[in-house]
Parts: sequence; C-alpha cells; structure tokens
Amino acid sequence: VQLQASGGGPVQAGGFLRLSCAYSRRSSGRFVMGWFRQPPGKEREFVAAINWGDRTTSYADSVKGRFTISRDTAKNTVYLQMNSLKPEDTAVYFCAAEGTLIRSSWSNPMAYDYWGQGTQVTVSQ
Repeated sequence: VQLQASGGGPVQAGGFLRLSCAYSRRSSGRFVMGWFRQPPGKEREFVAAINWGDRTTSYADSVKGRFTISRDTAKNTVYLQMNSLKPEDTAVYFCAAEGTLIRSSWSNPMAYDYWGQGTQVTVSQ
C-alpha cells in the first residue's frame, strides 16, 4: 500500500497550494481518505476527510471555507486545495487512508489504517 503525498512548499500568507495524495490500494468502494497536519512542536491534528464512495466531506473548523478536499477516481488521488493560507497553517501535512466509515470518528488519527509521508507547507507573512 502506498500513499504518496506531494504539493507542499513555501507560500506567502493569502496564497494557495494544492496537495495531492495518490493511493495505490484501490480506487472504488466505500472508504475514507483524510488529511492531517502537524504544526511545529504540536500534536497531529485533523484537517479534512472525504468518503471516497459518496464524496461526503468533513473539515476542521480552522480550515472551513478555505480548504477543499476532493478526489479523482480515475487517478486514485485525493486533493486538498488550500486557499487564503495563514501562517498558522504551517505544518507537515499527511494523508491517511482507510478510515472508519463512522463520520464522527474521521477526525481521529487512530481511525486510519495507512499513512503517507508528510509534505511540508510553510506560510510566511
């Protein structure tokens, strides 16, 4: 199983980035993909998640209205479009796969079976 995240980098506040995460295990069915992030010196935190089958989504309050999670079944890829970036969005971003289908648990890192390597996002003033 491979999760390959990409798209991070430096950006100025107010800018945008799009993260991508390619998932090799499967491309159909009901499963959940998520994005988490770990700011410097802090715990890993939930960002967004999507049900691959019905495209139901969930977001952390801190990113609602700025970030959008989506998926492309043809490319087996989940995306995180990040707009209006703020310095507090600076973190290593991780994608996760095969999360529980129970939506109330999507924000729990323990609910996911597979993790990709992180990609660094640095937002400067």
